[in-house]
Amino acid sequence: MKITIPNNWFYQLLFALCIGVTYLDNFELTFGVWSLSFLFSISRSYSVSLLKLLIPYILILVIAFVVTWNYNYENYFIFRDITYLSKPILGFLLGYQLCKKNLKNAFDLIINTGFFIAICHVIIIIFAIVVYKARTVADLRFHSGYFSDYEIYTFVILLFHKQFELNYSKKKLWIFTIVIGFSAFMYLARTNFIQFLILFLAIKGFLVFNKKSVLILGSIILLSAISYTYIYYSNPRRSAEGLEGFLYKIKVAPMEAFKTKINREDWKEFNDNYRSYENIMTIRQVTGEGTEAIIFGKGLGSKVDLKQEVYLGDMKLRFISILHNGFMIVFLKSGLLGLLIYSFTIIYFFRKVESDVNIVNQINLLFLGTGVFLFVSNWVFLGFYNLTESKSILIGFLIANRQKLLN
Repeated sequence: MKITIPNNWFYQLLFALCIGVTYLDNFELTFGVWSLSFLFSISRSYSVSLLKLLIPYILILVIAFVVTWNYNYENYFIFRDITYLSKPILGFLLGYQLCKKNLKNAFDLIINTGFFIAICHVIIIIFAIVVYKARTVADLRFHSGYFSDYEIYTFVILLFHKQFELNYSKKKLWIFTIVIGFSAFMYLARTNFIQFLILFLAIKGFLVFNKKSVLILGSIILLSAISYTYIYYSNPRRSAEGLEGFLYKIKVAPMEAFKTKINREDWKEFNDNYRSYENIMTIRQVTGEGTEAIIFGKGLGSKVDLKQEVYLGDMKLRFISILHNGFMIVFLKSGLLGLLIYSFTIIYFFRKVESDVNIVNQINLLFLGTGVFLFVSNWVFLGFYNLTESKSILIGFLIANRQKLLN
């Protein structure tokens, strides 16, 4: 068997490395790898489409930076917030640059990277079960990861391989689809399930408003309501393991991030609705600073006082500068003005780029699904601000690929 090394192997390696490093759950390492990769792949030109996505994120960062001069925060936390808020900017630029280095095999590179990550995840799952004796959903996710937006994208692209013109053999297609699909499912992440459904419906064209889409979406909403009602009244136990424990998570999901009043003395209620508690404290403390803070936020380095110490990951914290909610972190750092600007980062994905090229239209649909999903992702997982996400690279990558196809 002849092994051929492509001329652009270095940039393929950089892409896989930049996606894969996020799964190590180390922001400093991720930011370092992304920064170096950005320097190695810097481009001479960038599209207007990319700049339209970057500008709102840059403005949010600028507003937060200017507001910071009104406060006396520690330099460490100011610098850390700069890196946090610039992460999506860096990701979009990096993805765009790497695609321009890999235009001839763009979708192959996306799929191959997803397959590699999935193989690693499956191995980790086996290791967790055999070595660490993981038997519950919580234990399995603790040892093998909590979510993977990137694998959902690759899985959806594989399911619609004809639309994306992937010329894989039937054997290769089956292997890739099964492995990536299994890996993505085994994260057992409610947000990933929602992401899959939204992207699937988007590619099918059911998110484009017409009589058929209204009927389909109405049926899905009705079925979801009936299913949730059944789960709710079956009363799964909070302490249950396996499937029942997962169903309990589904039961509390609708209100987990939307409650407006939480009893801190009731540890079950507090733990089940912690995301809502973060939102409540953020709004209360920003609005408590007066009109200027409400409009412009509290700047880089600002924190939310949780009024008690809380275990977040492997740390016990009372003051936090990074929240679970993308809208809330923008409100904290740059106020209502930042939130208004932030809305354009979602509206961006609803704009259709007219073209007769099939793959361009498929990317448009994928972006439409992304825009809808961002409402969910921002509310529970920080959207593109999530410290361990890699979909910003994928989006930048697809923007460059779309531009190439249009030209």
